[in-house]
Amino acid sequence: MTGHRGSIDGLGSSAPIGAMLPAVYADDDLAQRFVAGLDEVLAPILNVLDCLDSYFDPALTPADFAQWLGTWVGAETDGTEPEPRLRAAVAAAARLHRVRGTRQGLAEAVRLAFGVTPEISESGGADWNARPLGPFPGAPRPRLHVSLRLPEPAPADLHRLDALVASARPAHMPYTVEVTAAERTPER
Repeated sequence: MTGHRGSIDGLGSSAPIGAMLPAVYADDDLAQRFVAGLDEVLAPILNVLDCLDSYFDPALTPADFAQWLGTWVGAETDGTEPEPRLRAAVAAAARLHRVRGTRQGLAEAVRLAFGVTPEISESGGADWNARPLGPFPGAPRPRLHVSLRLPEPAPADLHRLDALVASARPAHMPYTVEVTAAERTPER
């Protein structure tokens, strides 16, 4: 993702300054050339303003702005994901905030970051009992384990998964993470 907005050769201004000058400068060659230089500098800015709504749509915004937009909406990204996964994470950020701290929210955050659904085991549970002092669901000690099977795991994947789980898990829950190689099926 190396594209950035800036000067674009041949980009015309949507509002040329020369046409807005008083009539006395309409035939002045120096004045027209001077403001034409300003038009070249302002054209990219006016172009962005003309298309501003596109910058807030993760599917349409330029890739570098999608990263910045991700910081605005709190998307779980680290800058290493491919562009399609980045755009998906930014688009899903608001929905993920509603389920943050749940098993579903954690699984979706990991899937968006790695492109693979994780295996999650936890100790907790939610239930009610009509009898007072009835048994509590789940295990007495909280625990969370996230296992991820990647086609070609890299050493950085474990650190990345650890950081993601640390930020998306319930705050009180101790956790462990594991990244292993996925089993390959033989080709026929």
